[in-house]
Amino acid sequence: MQIDQALEKFLNQLDADGRSIHTRAQYQRHIRLLARWVASDGRSCEVEDLDHEDLALFLTSSQARTRPDAAPKTATTMNSLRTSLRCFFGYAHAAGWIRENPARLIRRAQCGTPPPRALSEEEQRRLMSVLAAGEGRAARRDHALFHMMLATGVRLGSALAAEVGDVDLERSELRLRSTKGDRPEVVYLGRAIAEHLSRYIAEVGEGLLFPGQNGWQLTPRQAHRRFTMSLDRAGITSPVSPHSLRHAFATGLYRRTGDVLLVKEALRHRSVESTLVYARVDEGRLRAALGG
Repeated sequence: MQIDQALEKFLNQLDADGRSIHTRAQYQRHIRLLARWVASDGRSCEVEDLDHEDLALFLTSSQARTRPDAAPKTATTMNSLRTSLRCFFGYAHAAGWIRENPARLIRRAQCGTPPPRALSEEEQRRLMSVLAAGEGRAARRDHALFHMMLATGVRLGSALAAEVGDVDLERSELRLRSTKGDRPEVVYLGRAIAEHLSRYIAEVGEGLLFPGQNGWQLTPRQAHRRFTMSLDRAGITSPVSPHSLRHAFATGLYRRTGDVLLVKEALRHRSVESTLVYARVDEGRLRAALGG
């Protein structure tokens, strides 16, 4: 069986297992990269013909180690590639297509977790100021959307799937109908964002909370583009995305409270391990604690 054929069956299994579209896309991208390398190197494209030495050569090749712009990939990106190979060939072995798993010797490199890309407090103020100054219905939608993400830490997909009826202004709550892991969740709304949403909902009426053109759901790509446009107007050049608003929310909450468990609950993380990335001690707090 050729790599491309095995990949399609692997992707079907990921769908059956309920894996996210992002996980599916990453595995697909990585295994297709392997297939291109195999073909360009003149090797057999049959899955059973690849051994652990072939995979080692692939992982040390320029195709695997560099980005499309020729810049070297980070250690965490390379670890993601290693994980994709291990999962794909582990599946191929379990399915009985190959006698031995050629990825059995692959090990992830030890590397520190990079700090989350969050906007600074000054960048947050500039961004919100630019959004508030926008004119037109789309601009008011963008302001409410990105303000809500910054104020609650909800993911972009959850925010875009929200409907007006999911907002309970009396209880200052937002029910999330689309979440990571498909678990029903409720997030709390602070006073400022609750008041903002109250004014915004009076204009939207009913249906999707943040509708796109003609009432259709705004897509993540459209939201990214609108976010980038706002960053440009605010003069923010940091490499951030809408997800950085979640990081900014978590970083700010931890800075104010120093309570990692509280941040975990606010982000609805299953494990505190996912939250510890925000528990970084800044130099000022360290000096104050030491009496310096």
